[in-house]
Parts: sequence; C-alpha cells; structure tokens
Amino acid sequence: MENTLHEKVSQDILLKAYNHMMLAKAMADIYEENRNICKYVHSTSRGHEAIQLATAYQLTKEDWVSPYYRDESILLGIGFEPYQLMLQLLAKAEDPFSGGRSYYSHPSSREENKPKIIHQSSATGMQTIPTTGVAQGIKYIQEFNLQNFENNPVVICSLGDNSVTEGEVSEALQFAALHQLPIIFLVQDNEWGISVTKEEARTCDAYDFVAGFTGLSRMRVDGTDFVESFEAMKKAVDFVRTERKPLVVCAKTVLIGHHTSGVRREFYRDEEDLTKHRAKDPGEILRKQLLESGIDEDLLKQITKKARLEAEEAFERAKNAEDPKPETVMQHVFAPTPITEETGTREPAGGEKIVMVDAAIHAVQELMWKHPEALLYGQDVGERIGGVFRETVTLGKKFGNKRVFNTAIQEAYIIGSTAGMSAVGLKPIVEVQFADYIYPGINQLITEISKSSYLSQGKFPVSNIIRVPIGAYGGGGPYHSGSVESILANIKGIKIAYPSNAADFKGLLKAAYYDPNPVIMLEHKGLYWSKVPGTEDAKTIEPAEDYILPFGKGKVIIEADQDQTEKGRTLLVVTYGMGVYWAKEAVKNFGGRVEVIDLRTIIPLDEELVFERVKAHGKCIVLTEEQLNNSFAEAFAHRISKRCFKYLDAPVETMGSLDVPAVPINLVLEKEMLPNADKLSKKIEEMLQY
Repeated sequence: MENTLHEKVSQDILLKAYNHMMLAKAMADIYEENRNICKYVHSTSRGHEAIQLATAYQLTKEDWVSPYYRDESILLGIGFEPYQLMLQLLAKAEDPFSGGRSYYSHPSSREENKPKIIHQSSATGMQTIPTTGVAQGIKYIQEFNLQNFENNPVVICSLGDNSVTEGEVSEALQFAALHQLPIIFLVQDNEWGISVTKEEARTCDAYDFVAGFTGLSRMRVDGTDFVESFEAMKKAVDFVRTERKPLVVCAKTVLIGHHTSGVRREFYRDEEDLTKHRAKDPGEILRKQLLESGIDEDLLKQITKKARLEAEEAFERAKNAEDPKPETVMQHVFAPTPITEETGTREPAGGEKIVMVDAAIHAVQELMWKHPEALLYGQDVGERIGGVFRETVTLGKKFGNKRVFNTAIQEAYIIGSTAGMSAVGLKPIVEVQFADYIYPGINQLITEISKSSYLSQGKFPVSNIIRVPIGAYGGGGPYHSGSVESILANIKGIKIAYPSNAADFKGLLKAAYYDPNPVIMLEHKGLYWSKVPGTEDAKTIEPAEDYILPFGKGKVIIEADQDQTEKGRTLLVVTYGMGVYWAKEAVKNFGGRVEVIDLRTIIPLDEELVFERVKAHGKCIVLTEEQLNNSFAEAFAHRISKRCFKYLDAPVETMGSLDVPAVPINLVLEKEMLPNADKLSKKIEEMLQY
C-alpha cells in the first residue's frame, strides 16, 4: 500500500491535505461550539474537503477559481489562513474579501500570488455565468495577444449538483461548449439541496445531464477520496490547460455538517442518512490510507492537535478584531469614474447632422479602433444584419467575428458574462434586443453585477455597457414597446443613461466606456432614425471623436421667459427620452411660460439642477413614457416635493402612460395609452391656473 499510495501522490502532498482537512474539521467544530458568537449564517466544507483540496492544489497564480459558499477547503488549499476566513465568518472590518459585508466563504481576491477569485453571490448556480465570462475573456485575451502568461490559465467554477437544474447553468454550459472555453465546472454532489433530495429534484446527476452538450467533456470522481480526487483533478486541469476545452467534473461527496448554521441537519435528516455520510468522511479515509502506507499514527495525532490549536488561536484573534465602522457603509457602491466634466468638441465646424443610431455606431467604432480590449456581442448584432434596428451595422465587417459576434437567445448570459469579462480587463459592450426581454437577465444584473463592487470592497467593479432598445411607437405591441427604467432604477450599483439626441448619445456612450462601473444605455427605438413625427431634433451635428458627456448632468433645453418667471407665471417640465419631444411640442402653446429639463441620465440623477429650477418656477411636472403607478417619475416627484416644499405653488405632478400591463399593438389603443404633446398641454394649462 505504501508504494502504491506514494507513487500516485507524494507524501508531502498527502500530509498537507491531511493537515488542511484537520484544520477544516477543527474550524467547523469551533463554530459549532461557539454558536452564540458565530451568529452570522455560514456553511462549512465538511464532507467535501478531499475534492476541494485536490482542486486547489492544481492551481497557479494565473488561474481563476469561483468557490461557492461551502468551499472553505478550496480557500485553505490555495493559501488563505483560517484567521482570514474567520474574519469574514464574524463580519469583521479586516475581512479581506468583503470588509464585513458578506457571508462566510464568499471570497473575492486579486492577491498576486494566488489564483484570482471574482465576486459571486449566494444564489446557487448563478456563479456559472460570470465565471464562464472569465474563461471567455481569457480566450479573447490570448487570441489577440493582449497579455502574456507563464502558463495557459485555467478557470474553475464550483457548484453543487442540485444547482445544475438552474436554467442559467445551462446557458453557461452551452456557451462554454459552443465556444470551447478553458473552464472546468466542478460539480460537488452530496445528494442534498437543503432538505430536497436528489430524487425530488432531478432525473439524473450532472454527469448524465451534460451528455447532450456537444463539445463538453466530462468525468466522474469519488470526491471523498483525496488520492483519487487529486489524480482526477490533475488530469482535468492538465487537459484544459493544454487543450483549451471545457470539462465537467462530477465529484460524489457527502454532507457531514449542517446545510448552514441556520438550517441544521437535525431539522430534516435522519440518523441512517447521517451515518451513511459520516462513513465517507474524507479525513477518516485519508487517515486510514496514510496509516496503511506506513505513516506513524503519532504524527497524524500531532497534526490533528496542532490544527485544533491553530484554529482556536485564529478564532480568538478574529473574535477580538474590530467591527466595521458605521461610516464605511456607503463605500464602494461605485468605483470612482475619471469622467466628471464635459470635454471635447460637441459641434465641430462644418459638421453634418446624423441620426441617433449612427451616433452610437460611430462612437462604438471609434472606441473599438482605439481599444483592443473592447468587444461587442448580443443577439443579431453580427455582420449579417448588424442589429434589428441596424444599430451595429458595419461593425461586424470592420472588426471581425471575434470582436463583434452573435449570441444565442441568452439574456442572462449576455448580461452576466460581462462580470467575468470585466474582471480580466476587457470592456464588453453587449445588447439586449428589446427592453421587454431584459427580464431573464435581471437576476444576473441584480445578484452578480450590481453588488460586485460593493461586496468585493471595490476589487471587482463590473465595467460594461449594456445597450437596451426601449420604448413604444408605431404599433410595436406588448413585447417590443415596454419601458423598464423604474425596474432598473431600483437596482443599486448600476448607472443608467437615457439620451434623447445624437450628440448626447455619442458623448454619454464615450463616458460609459471610460466609467469603471456597469452602465445601461436605454435607447429609444422611435428616436434612432427620427421617424416619429416631431423628433427631427434628435438629429444633431455629430460631435468630434474626443467629445465626452459625463453622467449626472441634466440640461435646460428650453428656458422660460425671465419676466414671466419673476411674476410667478411659469412651470418646469422634467423629462427624458421621447418625453423631450412631447414637451418641446407642448411648450409652443405657452409663450415662454414653460421650461424643460432633459435629465439625460437617470442614475446618477442631476437633482440639484432640477431642485434649483423648481424653486425658481414653483410648479413642476415630471413626464415619463412609463406607466405611472410606483414609477421612477413618481419617486422623483416625491423627492422634488420634499426638497422644494416651501417654494411650491402647487403639488408636483406626474404624467405618463396609463396603468395597463402592456402596450397594445393596435395604434388607436397605443395612442390612448401613451402620453403625447396634446395631453401634456392640457396638464400644463391646468397647472398654470394655480
């Protein structure tokens, strides 16, 4: 047995693994013994240690790994100390991952001498898309020689078998297989999904499930046996490092601990099940193998004792560490942007007017010529048609299908992959074909992207641009006409632009590129080509290549007559997007008595400009295309009322679409639902009576 065991894995690695297993056991025991202190919810790796350590030992500093919430042994294996992990367990200020903001074993790391770890959420299975985005980014970097590596990087995404039933996992598997990405999906199967058994949750395990993904290799391994796991993971990592192809490793494990500290094993598991799992304790299996190979039992006892003492000492230190200071709670919501002032030439001499859609195409083109790290993908954006609104036309031909390419109908992947792409230094510009179809991507937008900077203490802000054609006109109907800004504006940690003309569009898109945070560009379909009557002003002289318009800077686009204002006879309309053109038409009837502000961006919002002008006029309408109830417009109207209350001559009013669930396709019904200049004129007339 001695020769056989040591021929497979060196004694040093075996003893290292045994030490880490004893550390993991001691840590779990200490947490259980100190439940009153370990008050924040946590899971441990008990039963999963062998496969996790076997995985960790294969990784280099150039690799990337996404552990999930039960993967503390991976973290121990790649070099994190128990004390560092316990700082997160107890939500201390010096928690190296989140600064006391996230759960135990929710890491994020850019440490130079360790594999890199992007932020990922607790939402099981969701990490597969951002992590596949990392692999997608590495492939792109290598194809364009943007960075040199000592070894081909490998990406590992860890997940539980019950999470494989998530639809977003399939999107990641599909993309990895289709594009042959250098990623290992490590599926740890302990037969439980909280209290849901495998029989209740799935027809087969992950190994059988992924058989239908052509181009996706797979292997099974006993994840409780360290020697077998080590050999399997060495083979797996070597395969991906060399062949640059995706692989699924299905590791059979056991669950010895609780699901979490809050959902305890005694709530739902009987003694027979617990006995079956304890019989496959990886630490006991390795201990027996070591003894049979000739390792002295006293040495193993010393390792166990030392591990317990090390864990106890680390726990005492962590207990006594400082909590975060209250004043740090707002840090890292956004990474600082270098774009704070309007710069460049907005109206070059002799310039020609262009439509909004061309402004976007030209802006992206200029950025992609200048920045090889920029790429564009989404549904139908490739060379063949260049977007269903021709909003990316010519770009595919100019930059090739590795920089501008089509994706499947996978909004979650399109959006979520940008987190991984950004992490490796790329700037993804992606498109959701219609605002109505952004909902499958909302999970990734909220769960992974919006929280990444905040929960990683600024290590992983997601730098992306998500283009979203939006709005109603011309009988687009209930699934191609929706407005979604209120849903998006309720997501903290993202920025939102909503330009109304070509010059603003180009300047804001440039600002979005240089902003290190996630940006959504809401692009009204009716303004793309100025085909809607009254929107001719959406065409502007094209700004120069150097023109940049910062976010959070609204603009007074129509000024009220100063004499009328001083007499208290004026009103302010605050709007954006198509509302700008309804307002422009409506104010023609009121002889200088109405001022109009184009917000241009929704997050950040130029509140100070609005408050200043409301105080001057005393009356205000917030105009939107959205349905009104519980909308962004209503919320902003409340803030205006609160800040400007003593200056108001009338309640702040809102105007928007009727509160129906969708935009009807019939043009008569569409017109009835939407605001327009006539409806706004009546509202203005009523308010000017005050």
